[in-house]
Amino acid sequence: MGFFYVGIDDTDSPNGMCTTFLASTILNELEENGIEIVGFPRLIRLNPFARFKTRGNGGVSFKIDSKKYGLDEIDLVKKIILDNVEKLSMFDCDNTNPGVVFYQGEITEEMVDYAFKAIHEIITISEAEEFASKIGAEIHKFKKGRGIIGSIAAISCPLQDYTFELLAYRDKSKYGTLRCIDYDSVVRMDNETYGETFENIDGKYLAIEPKTPCPVLYGIRSNSPNVLEKAKEIVIPNEEIVDYCIFKTNQHTDMHIQNVDKIENMKKYGCYKVKGVVKDNPHVIEGGHMFFTLSDDSGEIECAAYEPTKNFRKIVAKLKEGDSLEIYGGIGEQNTFNIEKFKVLSLNNIVYENPICKCGKRMTSAGKNKGFKCKNCGNKLGSSDKIPKEINRELINGKFYETPVSARRHLAKPLIRMNL
Repeated sequence: MGFFYVGIDDTDSPNGMCTTFLASTILNELEENGIEIVGFPRLIRLNPFARFKTRGNGGVSFKIDSKKYGLDEIDLVKKIILDNVEKLSMFDCDNTNPGVVFYQGEITEEMVDYAFKAIHEIITISEAEEFASKIGAEIHKFKKGRGIIGSIAAISCPLQDYTFELLAYRDKSKYGTLRCIDYDSVVRMDNETYGETFENIDGKYLAIEPKTPCPVLYGIRSNSPNVLEKAKEIVIPNEEIVDYCIFKTNQHTDMHIQNVDKIENMKKYGCYKVKGVVKDNPHVIEGGHMFFTLSDDSGEIECAAYEPTKNFRKIVAKLKEGDSLEIYGGIGEQNTFNIEKFKVLSLNNIVYENPICKCGKRMTSAGKNKGFKCKNCGNKLGSSDKIPKEINRELINGKFYETPVSARRHLAKPLIRMNL
């Protein structure tokens, strides 16, 4: 019958746990019982704008060669998984609603379509239950069981483009305490592995270090698994690593981005790549958030570089009315397009100025359709046409600009992975 698939999701909360740690715990127990999985366990990130989501909105999955193990061993696999989900999930959090899915068979085209829907749109619990019944999957719901949505997607998601992440885990006594990873060692690791690894540091910010009270001590991302062991040896954690696990993942692939030809075709909670023209010069509101309007012949949408994007806002501030862009991002609760990165297609490098008088002073308007006048010498011009002037722009045609590592979404593809 091929492979026996396992999907797990929605076991963590803002106050602790991590579904990857739960998966790693399960894999260790399976290994102790002589059961091996095929390949790497997988970490699949879903729609970043899903209303009800776990901290990182990612489900995990793995598969077992069912030709190698009998029914008794498969039943043992199920028991180990369900016992650990029951034991380790953060049930005291209202928004933690774990789900486990077991599936035997081939990954069908309709399962792949389901996975992309979970990444691009919103799927309800009832829709997931109906789909599981249709494909013959066995589901286990804890509390509301919302995790079955991501569990099916984690099993079904194809990975043509993929990355890897090594996650190192802390001793339980350290949960919630300050991490003290040696900064210089991370710099050294970055210097020796960057290109194969990425998003390690951002100035003084340690991007490998979570800022939540979860079991993860650090996570190192890479294009291949081979470099991760080397990277782990370089990083000095300053505390015990009790376990670690390498996951194959859709992180940093832009899998969440859909191509659309018109602004009107974008929907709330979706993530897109869209072209348009800057309608108004960017402006800042209270809180440090920066906004501008992008338009095309079908409509317009408000675009935002929020305060957490830090210096990226300084780049956005250099845009001006008339610039043509290709923007990547997603539409959140407020129907605002959250920018992840953008490419400059063409810059408006023309400004229009009042003419210079023959006396050398800049003229002013003499009134609507009345031309210009010079306050210095009184000279007048009958024409109301301003004079075009070419200006230098700091932005560069054809260049991409992206948010900093500290503000980047799990799924956003960094320029280093775009060979840029």
